[in-house]
Amino acid sequence: MIKYYKTDDKKIHEETGPGTGVWINIVNPTEDEAQHISSELNIDVQDIKAACDEEETSRVELEDGYTLILVDLPVPEVINDVEGYTTIPLGIIITQDSIITVSTVESPVLAPFINNRVKEFSTKKKLRFVYQILFRITAQYQAYLRLIDKKRTAIEENIGGGTEDDDIISLHSLESTLVYFATSLRANGAVLDRLTRYKRLEQYPDDKELLDDVITENKQAIEMTTIYRDIISGTRDLLSTIINNKINDVMKYLTSITLVLGIPNIISGMYGMNVNSKGVPLAHTVYGFTSIVIGVIIICGIALLILKRKKLL
Repeated sequence: MIKYYKTDDKKIHEETGPGTGVWINIVNPTEDEAQHISSELNIDVQDIKAACDEEETSRVELEDGYTLILVDLPVPEVINDVEGYTTIPLGIIITQDSIITVSTVESPVLAPFINNRVKEFSTKKKLRFVYQILFRITAQYQAYLRLIDKKRTAIEENIGGGTEDDDIISLHSLESTLVYFATSLRANGAVLDRLTRYKRLEQYPDDKELLDDVITENKQAIEMTTIYRDIISGTRDLLSTIINNKINDVMKYLTSITLVLGIPNIISGMYGMNVNSKGVPLAHTVYGFTSIVIGVIIICGIALLILKRKKLL
């Protein structure tokens, strides 16, 4: 899908085709659409399709007549009916007259620009537009990081109650997401550093200030990712310890019960031996069986009391 936008008098509207000051937004392009934009604007088709490859790394490339900026942006995803987050590439191509964005899905990062909800936004100020996109990408990372921390907090509040294996699996999923976020944020940080050094990209003082803000926010997002990942790792270890302690308590309880139940077995086994009954206590007593049963109960009771005082039961 290809759509053309342009701002006039601080308002954005759709255009019918490329032109000076036009923003071309491409979402999951087909082969024909990629070829069309390639021939129309004299851009290598592989650079247009680069954002459609999830394995592409963040980078900046200076080509003849245009500049390619490739960064990772966060998007929500649902796996096995569980909401999570991942990162996908976003391609930004700056030409002499236009700016092109390419992604595989409609990103929430670009939606505010389309809906005219971004202040001081103009498709004609291409480099500033790029920095505004990068700033919103970083802000989106931070927003998702806070949501991840809320999910972690909800699991942590349930510790000691109905802790289940699903909680550990959820924490592992959140930790994996943070690893992806950290990798993408560091790669984006390398792109931002390169943008500060390229003289080919003409920057005005206001643009430089905005780029500095983007770099600062990106570093903050990296720090948040590191902190949340350490906290989640600690929470996951705590959950594993609690579950192991519960298993140990169950095993201790079963061992104590087995020990107590072994007492009647030992006594009944001794009385069941094939020996002369003259040497067996209470063998010829009328209430011998009753006396033995009562004695076994008393011994088991004493054993239970000792185990309880030793906190083994």
